[in-house]
Amino acid sequence: MPVMASAAVATERWSILSADRVRRGASQGAMLLGVLAGLWALWEGFKWFGEAVDLKIGVFVVDDRTLPHLHSIVARLFEPTAVGDRLLTVLLEAALFTAKEAAVGFAMGAAIGFLIAIVLVHSGLLQRGLLPYIVASQTIPILAVAPMVVVWLGGRGLPGWFSVAVIAAYLTFFPVAINTLRGLQSADPRALELMQSYAASRWAILWKLRVPASLPYLFAAFKISATASIVGAIIGELPAGIQDGLGGAILNFNQYYASSPDDLWATNLIAALLGLSFFLLIVLAERLIVRRAPEHVA
Repeated sequence: MPVMASAAVATERWSILSADRVRRGASQGAMLLGVLAGLWALWEGFKWFGEAVDLKIGVFVVDDRTLPHLHSIVARLFEPTAVGDRLLTVLLEAALFTAKEAAVGFAMGAAIGFLIAIVLVHSGLLQRGLLPYIVASQTIPILAVAPMVVVWLGGRGLPGWFSVAVIAAYLTFFPVAINTLRGLQSADPRALELMQSYAASRWAILWKLRVPASLPYLFAAFKISATASIVGAIIGELPAGIQDGLGGAILNFNQYYASSPDDLWATNLIAALLGLSFFLLIVLAERLIVRRAPEHVA
C-alpha cells in the first residue's frame, strides 16, 4: 500500500508539473504573438500616418519604397527570383553559409575571451596593463579591420569564409572576456578563503569555485556575442567578396533597391531571424546548464 500511495502521489505531482508547463508554454506563446501583433500594428500604423500627412524626416519619405508593408515583405519570400528558386530558398541557403562563419567565429572568440579572463583574474598586474588595450581594441571600426584580416589570411591560402569567421571572433571575444572576468571575481570570498585554507590549487579553485560562479555572467556575454557574431560575419563577407552568404545577398539586393525594395527588406528579416535563433540557442543552453548547477538543484 505505501508503495502504491507513493506512486500515486508521484503521478499526481508529475501531472501538476506537466499542466503547469503547458500553461506557461501557452502563456509565453500568447505573449509572443501579442508582441508580434504589436510590432506589426506599430509598423503599419506609422506607415499609414506617414503617408496620410506626407511625413518627411530629413530626406526620408514614408512610402512603399522606403517602408514597404510587412505582408508584402513576407509574401516576397515565397515568390520566385531571377534564377527560378523562391527567395526564401535562396536566403535560407545564404543564412546557413553565414551561420557557419558566425558559429566558427563565435566559438573562437568565446574561447579566446574565456582564456583572457582566466589569465587576467590570476594577475592584477596583467589586468591593469592589458585591460585598457582590450577595451581600446573595440573602438576600431570593424569596417577598417575587416579588409586587413581578409588580405592577411587570404594571402596565406586560407579559405575566404575563415577570414570572415575571424572577423566575427573579433566582435565576440570582448564581451566574453569582460563578463567572464567579472564573473570569476564574483566568487564568494569566504568560499575562496576556505579553499585556500585547505591548500587547494589555483586549478581546483578555478574550476570548482570561480567558473561555476561566473556562469550567469558568461551566458549573459554569450547572448551578446551570439548576435554580434552574425553582424561580424555579414560585414566580413563584403570585403572578402563572398557571395554565398547574407552579406553578398544584401550587397546584391541593395543595387536593385529602387525597383525592388522588398528583396532587401526580406533579406534583413532573414538576417534578424538568424541572429534571434543564435540567441535562443544560448538561452536554451543556459537553462540546461545553469539551472542544473548544484546550487540550483539543491
